[in-house]
Amino acid sequence: RARGVPTTTTTTVVRRVGGARTVTKRNVTMASALKEKTKLISTTEEWAALAKHVADIDQTHLRDLIQDPERCAKMVIEADGVYCDFARQRATDETMSKLYDLARAAGVKEKINAMFNGEHINNTEDRAVLHVATRAPKDKVINVDGRNVVPDVHDVLEKIKDFSDRVRNGEWIGETGKPLTDVVAIGIGGSFLGPLFVHTSLRTNPEAAEQARGRQLRFLANVDPVDVARSLNGLDPETTLVIVVSKTFTTAETMLNARTVRTWIKASLGENAVKKHMVAISTNLKLVEEFGIDPDNAFAFWDWVGGRYSVCSAVGMLPLSLQYGYETMEQFLQGAWAMDQHFANAPFEKNLPVTLGMLSLWNVSFLGCPARAILPYTQALAKLAPHIQQVAMESNGKGVSKEGLPLDYETGEIDFGEPGTNGQHSFYQLIHQGRTIPCDFIGIVKSQQSVYLKGEIVSNHDELMCNFFAQADALAVGKSAIELRAESCPDALIPHKTFTGNRPSLSILLPELNAFTTGQLLSLYEHRVAVQGFVWGVNSFDQWGVELGKVLATRVRTAMNTKRTKGEIMSPSDGFNPSTTSMLNRYLAGKAKLIYPEPKDVFPCDLIEGDECRPPTSYV
Repeated sequence: RARGVPTTTTTTVVRRVGGARTVTKRNVTMASALKEKTKLISTTEEWAALAKHVADIDQTHLRDLIQDPERCAKMVIEADGVYCDFARQRATDETMSKLYDLARAAGVKEKINAMFNGEHINNTEDRAVLHVATRAPKDKVINVDGRNVVPDVHDVLEKIKDFSDRVRNGEWIGETGKPLTDVVAIGIGGSFLGPLFVHTSLRTNPEAAEQARGRQLRFLANVDPVDVARSLNGLDPETTLVIVVSKTFTTAETMLNARTVRTWIKASLGENAVKKHMVAISTNLKLVEEFGIDPDNAFAFWDWVGGRYSVCSAVGMLPLSLQYGYETMEQFLQGAWAMDQHFANAPFEKNLPVTLGMLSLWNVSFLGCPARAILPYTQALAKLAPHIQQVAMESNGKGVSKEGLPLDYETGEIDFGEPGTNGQHSFYQLIHQGRTIPCDFIGIVKSQQSVYLKGEIVSNHDELMCNFFAQADALAVGKSAIELRAESCPDALIPHKTFTGNRPSLSILLPELNAFTTGQLLSLYEHRVAVQGFVWGVNSFDQWGVELGKVLATRVRTAMNTKRTKGEIMSPSDGFNPSTTSMLNRYLAGKAKLIYPEPKDVFPCDLIEGDECRPPTSYV
């Protein structure tokens, strides 16, 4: 380093806990010369203006802000039927103006253009970030390294359409001549959470459900054998098609599950059945062929599509087209592309992903809110929150900038959620009277299913939506001691029944939940996450944080094999710390001995009959 340049600085970080501001000191190791060259966004005047503006917002309360009709009218954005009201955010016109100024200072527009133009904005892996290309129409031109990739995308989509049509109409049949009506998709992370979210969203949509009549789609993600047993339970290998999703065909959990299900197929149908009952989504055709899958039945995707952003590629489109038909899933792509175009072209003040991304940044980095609750008031979006957990937390859960500078401000948010009204009877107590957690309320105007009982004051869906509207207002307005006394509340209970209010939320209304609007919602959240990362200056498209655990698991795996084979226990010489050594020995001693070199398959008896099978437990 340069002489005289300090390697450690002390940075003040302001956080909020329950409305109170706390100040802590963080030692930040960095070369100040590098910091000067690639400044963090926190060094800008726009950031400082927002930090100062917090004091103004502390003088306001949402119960007053939402009484201003002019402000409420301004805090609504509608894009292609997606209606968003953010009047219950702790923000004023001045706040929004300063947030948009910060976005401009961070070069958000330029970064959006760079993403859509195929520039390598994933700098740590030297890759483009072009999940938007997976839903681009045929006539669009999106270049990566000087080559238009849209024709490649549509070659794969055509292959998906052809294959899914042949499976669905009975032209492609299994080893015994039976049609393949059941699909098991094996993949983990983005290869599982995104497709499961879309599947759950569509399964009770009347049009999609009609297309799926007589078919099943299941997902196998966890390497836990319980997940294998549950995923295969009740399925007939003769009618089952398996999709193995792994870009490199080396993902440890996915490939072990794939070998497990391959054994299940071969045990019932013979060696040759693999080619008819298993296909792959991968770019490693050599390993696909060695596994026993015909390389012609491998569907490609590209290194410019990150796993958590891959739903619109073959990763999601193949299993979902097999279940719902390609035409249904084409509408899903169109919905995502519609939001992509809105994101790319709308001015910031009318741009949904930009506005929501900046509000989330405001809540995290300035108001000190560490988490966000995603609260869809429709059971069909039950798997939205788990998917966005990965999209947001894997993308923006970073501690350094793209240039490697430690950050002196908070990034990312802890995402969780549950459909209403289930969540109300679970964690809403904390949201109302505990920590301040900004909420995303998502409502549907027209329910996928209609139930109304004669004599009831409202329909079932109206009852659900009454809670959707009421909860947001309850969080914003709260209830004061004065109001409680007016209701003759006993003095001893007033502290317990007081609601401070002033808790931020936003409300998203979709006209209905179908393939198109599901695509819109997916794209909205993807781009909202990107906006936050663009301003924070982090790389939202790598995930080095997941690597260390994988490396250590390999070491444990090798040691476990050795100890199992030799019938030994772990000792300090094996190199694990005392805590891990003790736990490993308790684990090794507490289950049936498995002598690994002996070539035996051990399965639940209802999956593969044999001398070594284990009786099943009671599960459905």
